[in-house]
Amino acid sequence: MAIRDSLKWRALSLGAANGFDYGMQFLLPVVLVRFLTPEAFGQYRLLWLAIMTVMVLIPLNMPQTLYYFLPRSDTTTKRLHVHMTLLYLGVAGMLGGLAISPWNPLLPSGMLTLREFGVLVPALLVMVAITFLLDILPTVEERVSWQARVIIVLSVTRTLTLGFAAWITGDLRVLIWLLLALMLLKLVLLLTYIGKSHGFGSPWFQRQPFLSQLRHAAPLGVSTALYGLRNQADQWVAASLFALSNFAAFSIAAVLGPMVNLCRQSVNYTFLPSMSRLQSHGDMAGMVDLNSRANLMVATLVYPVLAFAFVFAEEIIILVYTQTYVAAAPVMRVYIAGLLVFAVELSSIILLMREGAFAMRLNFLVLIGSVVMSWLGAHLFGLAGAAAGSTLALYADRYATLRRIAGTTGIPVKALQDWRGLGLQLFNAVISGALAWVVVGHYLPAHGLPLRLIAGGTIVATVYGLLWLASRFAHVHLYGVRKQNIQP
Repeated sequence: MAIRDSLKWRALSLGAANGFDYGMQFLLPVVLVRFLTPEAFGQYRLLWLAIMTVMVLIPLNMPQTLYYFLPRSDTTTKRLHVHMTLLYLGVAGMLGGLAISPWNPLLPSGMLTLREFGVLVPALLVMVAITFLLDILPTVEERVSWQARVIIVLSVTRTLTLGFAAWITGDLRVLIWLLLALMLLKLVLLLTYIGKSHGFGSPWFQRQPFLSQLRHAAPLGVSTALYGLRNQADQWVAASLFALSNFAAFSIAAVLGPMVNLCRQSVNYTFLPSMSRLQSHGDMAGMVDLNSRANLMVATLVYPVLAFAFVFAEEIIILVYTQTYVAAAPVMRVYIAGLLVFAVELSSIILLMREGAFAMRLNFLVLIGSVVMSWLGAHLFGLAGAAAGSTLALYADRYATLRRIAGTTGIPVKALQDWRGLGLQLFNAVISGALAWVVVGHYLPAHGLPLRLIAGGTIVATVYGLLWLASRFAHVHLYGVRKQNIQP
């Protein structure tokens, strides 16, 4: 219980930092849409779509394998794996930079609009790739408070710098130069951390340990890449079929995805080292139990937010991003339907069970289905239809993965997650959102957007909080009664 309480506070600490970072990421586009033209803002979103697409391919899950190797290694071997991961990210980043550079003759047609920025785009990608290690390494080593402070400092610096530059210049090229400077600052922090925690002495590379790490990473890395491409396929469909300004609206609709993902990563990355230790001792039930607890924490936090966003999608888009991007509201609702199941994270179990080959096959099949569904949906239903592919893919992925874990561990699907707890939190969120929609729609139909959103958010938070407290009280009471009944 002491370990679980410690993990819970670490998860909440990292989650708070990532939540703050998400808030800053949410705030930055709010500023940019007001000082950049719709076409320039579309270029900005396309730039990050290109970078994130390459970033799902090139890391190959090498940083994440540190969760497996570092807890099992001595000091010298830890330093070796950290150095090899840093070298790998540097080389992979340069190859990825060449892939999206203006000199690539196979550059996708949607990327042609970014050619005017020349070498800035590939240079930014190289820096993003190398500094990606800073987003994982401190948490692997359970230095959560240090990680949280760095997240907050970088987030504030990025938001203030880019927001001020957009206000003063309205020039996307200036913003890209500033992004490069911010990545350089992040690189300095990464090297400082590695120097103090591991040093830069030898060894830097050994063939057999590197191949061992790569063999461990590659199957799951390819699977993760396919999974990431699957999530971004609908955005590339939208970028290919619709005007740049419409693509900007479409990309805005996915703004809740990073929020759920950051919350999920904060909790599960904190639990993952302990899950790894349990798995290494053969305690599969304990590993699964920690994963279930982590997922229930995530669902408890994000389900009321998703319910609020679903009900008030139009008001949120208009108030935050202006009337120009209101077409994002139906797309946002489609994405929210997928984010409900996205809260159930299973990739950590797949990682620890070394089921990368299965995940790779699954994600390849689901990627094909996702692209087809998004393409058909876009032609039949417009922007909202383009989001259908990734949403349906999430449900197919979770079903197949749960079946695989159950078959491998011998633990039935009904015991892999706290389905009753997840269902209860979803029910509480639906009731809270529905009540807020009825009350605001009946009593505040003609009032301003801020008042409607404040009232709706207050109702959702209050009702959800009361329902959560009631469910906790009922659980404790029933548990106490049941415990008394079984005593002699």
